[in-house]
Amino acid sequence: MPQISPKAALSDRIAQGRGQVPADLVLRGGRVFDLITGDLVETDVAICGDTIVGVYGSYEGKRVVDVGGKVLVPGFIDTHLHIESSLVTPFEFDRCVTPRGVTTAICDPHEIANVCGLEGIGYFLEASGRTLMDIRVQLSSCVPSTHMETAGARLEAADLIPLMDHPRGIGLAEFMNFPGVLMQDAGCMAKLEAWQGRHIDGHAPLLRGNDLNGYIAAGIRTEHEATSAEEALEKLRKGMRVLIREGSVSKDLHALAPLLVERFAPYLCLCTDDRNPLDIAEHGHLDHMIRTAIGLGAHPLAVYRAASLSAAEAFGLKDRGLIAPGKRADIAVLDSLEGCHAAMVFAGGVEVTEAAFAARAEIPPVARHSVKAPRVEAHHFRCGGNRVETPVIGILPGKIITEHLTFDIAPVDGDKRPDLTRDLIRIAVIERHGKNGNRATGFVQGFGLQRGAIASTVCHDHHNIAVVGADYADMALAANRLGEIEGGFVVVEGGRVLAELALPVAGLMSLEPFEVVRERLVALRAAAAGLGVLLEEPFLQLAFLALPVIPHLKITDHGMVDVDRFEVIP
Repeated sequence: MPQISPKAALSDRIAQGRGQVPADLVLRGGRVFDLITGDLVETDVAICGDTIVGVYGSYEGKRVVDVGGKVLVPGFIDTHLHIESSLVTPFEFDRCVTPRGVTTAICDPHEIANVCGLEGIGYFLEASGRTLMDIRVQLSSCVPSTHMETAGARLEAADLIPLMDHPRGIGLAEFMNFPGVLMQDAGCMAKLEAWQGRHIDGHAPLLRGNDLNGYIAAGIRTEHEATSAEEALEKLRKGMRVLIREGSVSKDLHALAPLLVERFAPYLCLCTDDRNPLDIAEHGHLDHMIRTAIGLGAHPLAVYRAASLSAAEAFGLKDRGLIAPGKRADIAVLDSLEGCHAAMVFAGGVEVTEAAFAARAEIPPVARHSVKAPRVEAHHFRCGGNRVETPVIGILPGKIITEHLTFDIAPVDGDKRPDLTRDLIRIAVIERHGKNGNRATGFVQGFGLQRGAIASTVCHDHHNIAVVGADYADMALAANRLGEIEGGFVVVEGGRVLAELALPVAGLMSLEPFEVVRERLVALRAAAAGLGVLLEEPFLQLAFLALPVIPHLKITDHGMVDVDRFEVIP
C-alpha cells in the first residue's frame, strides 16, 4: 500500500463524486455523524485519492469496505502538542496515536529546538511529510523561553523568518514569554511583528484583565493554558480560541468540561500538550478526552466539533473537519460516539495499518550525544545560605502551576538538608549543553520521596538535567548516569540504578518502538513509587518544575525563579 494516497485529478474527483465512474474507495453501511446538523445518517462515503467526494448517496467503488454498525466521524485534530514529550520520534508517535483516530497534529518542536536549534525544527519539518497522520509544524517562538535559563540554542526572528512559508508550517508556536510581550521586549516584538496577520499561538497562564487584552492585541489567537472555566470564559469573550488540554501532567478537562456546549463549541478545541505512551496505553489520547467529556455530561455534538471541525477552523485548515465532499479523507470509524474506540482509521484516504506504517520512508535522527554536563559529586548538592526562611516549590498534582511556599529550614554545618518528615526534598538543575556548567539547588514539596533520587533530561524547556532526591550520593549517580546514556530518565537508590530509559535523540526521544518505551515507563514508575513517590507521573511533573513561565515558583540552572516577579531569587 502506498504511503500517501495521490492527489486525485480534479476531473476524477468530479466524475467520482457524481457517480459517473466507480470511486477509488467506498465506505458502506456506516452512519456518518454530521457535525453541522448533529444527525447520524446512514450513507455511503466515496473517496477519490486523498479526498472525500461523495456522501448522502449510494456509490460503487473499486474497493468497498463494509463499516456496517459503525459510526463515522472526521479524524481528530490535536491542536497543540510537543511530539518530543511522547518520548518517541515522530514516526513512532504516528504509530502510537493515529490508530486512535488522530489524523492531524499541530506540533511545536520547541523541546528539540532548545537543544539543537534549527536542526531540530528541520528534522520535524522533514519528518512531517512522511507520516500517515498530517503533522503541521509551528515555528518555536521562545527558544529559550526566558533569559533566566541556559538552553542549547537561541532562536531570534531572523532565524525563523526563512521558514515561515514552509509548506508544512502553520504559524508561530506558543508565545510563552508573556511578560516579554507585555513589556515589549525587542526580541519578542520582532517575532510578533514578523507574524502579524498569520497564526500566532498563545501561552498565558492566569493572565487576566487588561494585561490579557494587551497580550491578545499582539495578534495572538489561540491559547491552551486556561485551568478554570472562569479563566477560559474570559479568554473566549476576548476572542481567543481556547484549546482544552488533558496531558500527562496538566489535566484541565474536568475544570473546562462545563464549557463544552453547542454555543461555545465553535471556539473550543482539544489538545494534549504533553502525553507519554504509558498514559496513551492506559487511557488514550484525544479519544480519551472525547470519552471523558461525554461521560462528564458534554453533548457529543459539542465534543466532536471541538475535536475536529472547530479545530480545523481555528487553525485555517479549510480542507478538513467534516465528512463532506472536497474535504481531506480523514475518517475515524468508531464503535459508538460515547465509546470512541476506533475500529478503523483513514488518514488522507490511506487505511491506517501496520503495512501502511511500514511503507513510510523514515529519516535518521538528529542531536545525538547532546548531554555534555560535567560529572557531579555528592557535595555539589549541598544548599547553603544563612537565612532560615527558605522558598519551596509546592507541587499541585495534575497541574504545572506550582505554589510558592516558604518554610523555616535551619542550616546544619553550612547545609540546609532535606527534611523527609515535612516532605522537603532537594531539587537541583545542572546545565548539560556544555555552555557554562551552572548548578542550582533548592527545595520541593509534594513528591513524597523518602530515599534515593530520580533524574531526567526532559526538563522544560531548556532540557538541562533535573534531579530530586533524599540522598546526595544517589543524586550524583543519577545525574552522571544520564550523561552515560545520552539522556533520559533514571531512578537510583543506595548507589544502584533501579530503572532507566535512554532518550538519545536530544536527550528527549527514544529510538525504540513506543511499546518498549511504554514498558520501561512502567518499570520507572514502579521504581519511583518504591522510593515513596506519590505522584502518578513523577518524571513529567519534575520536568515542569524548571519552566520559568508557569507561575508561581520554579528552578532553572540560574537558581530559584519567582515567576510572578519574573526574576531569579537572590
